[in-house]
Amino acid sequence: MPNIIHAEQIEYLRNLRLPEDPLILEMEDFAAANKVPILDWKSSEFLEQMISTKKPKDVLEIGAAIGYSSIRIARRLRKNASLDTIEKSKPNIKLAKGFIKRAKLGSVINIIEGDALKVMPRLDKVYDFIFLDADKQDYEKLFLLSLMILKKGGVIFVDNLLWKGYAAAKSVPTEYQNSTRIIRGFNTTFLNSTAITSAIMPIGDGIGIGIKI
Repeated sequence: MPNIIHAEQIEYLRNLRLPEDPLILEMEDFAAANKVPILDWKSSEFLEQMISTKKPKDVLEIGAAIGYSSIRIARRLRKNASLDTIEKSKPNIKLAKGFIKRAKLGSVINIIEGDALKVMPRLDKVYDFIFLDADKQDYEKLFLLSLMILKKGGVIFVDNLLWKGYAAAKSVPTEYQNSTRIIRGFNTTFLNSTAITSAIMPIGDGIGIGIKI
């Protein structure tokens, strides 16, 4: 697998990492042991800083998984703000509800069960901040739906845009060729959209930041 940044740099940053809440560490261990994709911890810290800086009132997360990033977002929200998070996997929803309950954030995080492609057109509010981290084959459609419910000046935060380093690789393993093609196409769409000002950051697995014009 190609390196996005050198391993020694990652280890250096890991050694500087401040002590985390035990629940967050437990969720990271669970995700690693059960091969559940969650947001990279470096990307998570960046996301938290974005939430703290932007101070959004209404946040939408597309792809809750086990609630890892949901909890990290919710803990940085200002008073009276809320997070809607969409997830279609019933096992993931059950796990997320358990972790969210333990984090005592049930009044802040609203889990919406279902396929985001079907759920998003039915949402009746607009958002200050949208975090997209769902099935990669749906990224472009979910991005376009996000633009429809993102406020002017709102932020869209997208994960996995360097796709394990394969987005920039000359040689891609067979099992990653289709997903890499999808991500490369999405990156072109994202960076050329006239609805946002955008950039891709080499953080974690590649983070896209867009601000709606």
